[in-house]
Amino acid sequence: MSAGAGVEQLLRQMSPGQYDTYEALLGQLAAGQVWMLLWNGQAGSPDAQYGNMEVAGYGYAPCVTSAQELAVSGWDRAHEIVPGREIAAALFPERWGIWLNPHAPGGGVGIPWLDLRRIASGLDRLPAGPLRLGEPTLEIPQFYALLAHHAHRTPVVRSLRRCWVQPALGAPYLAIGLDLYDNSPQAIESVQHMMGQSVPAAPEGLPVSSVSMADDYDPVTMWLRRNSRPFFDRDAPGAGPAAPVPPTGGYGYGYPPPRAY
Repeated sequence: MSAGAGVEQLLRQMSPGQYDTYEALLGQLAAGQVWMLLWNGQAGSPDAQYGNMEVAGYGYAPCVTSAQELAVSGWDRAHEIVPGREIAAALFPERWGIWLNPHAPGGGVGIPWLDLRRIASGLDRLPAGPLRLGEPTLEIPQFYALLAHHAHRTPVVRSLRRCWVQPALGAPYLAIGLDLYDNSPQAIESVQHMMGQSVPAAPEGLPVSSVSMADDYDPVTMWLRRNSRPFFDRDAPGAGPAAPVPPTGGYGYGYPPPRAY
């Protein structure tokens, strides 16, 4: 199935701030395929190389959304038809996006690498950008104290950070940054258990999520590294266990589903 008519219809509807339309476009790309323009070589050959363009300091590989758009574009070199998820998984680790139909009136639409990451990982698993990120303003010391207490009892946890996340679509939520000494499956399981013990102390209805501080591609992680200080730091001088606080009800572990708060 090509990205085709569905993508092209959505592209015609795009305008600044229409995040629901953009999200629908990402969904079409995830389910379809694109025609990647090759600057060198032929599809499948060792010397095949995508074209590239730079917009506002970011790199994009140009592509078109159908055979019809390829014909209209006038591209006279080779091309390669690639599933949307496959090209997303190939490009986002190098921080490259794709640019759809750059020949179109208005210059087409760019999909930055952060959104290719969402396509590759699953649109329902990662929050819709652009994200508004900041320090949490909720006064929930009991929750942080309990989380620090359980973190102290979970040896794999080096430190914890926090951030308030407002996605472009969906409910805002509290994100906890997890800095671990070890990212093995056993370590991750112990941290999931720690979060499961702690999250019930959050106020009822407050979505709580977590991000790995080892993830070089997560925008929340990148913000936490630049802008936050740990509220639990095992390596800090004088660090010790926090007193436990009785649970008061709460929410589940992982990226929260869209719900009002």
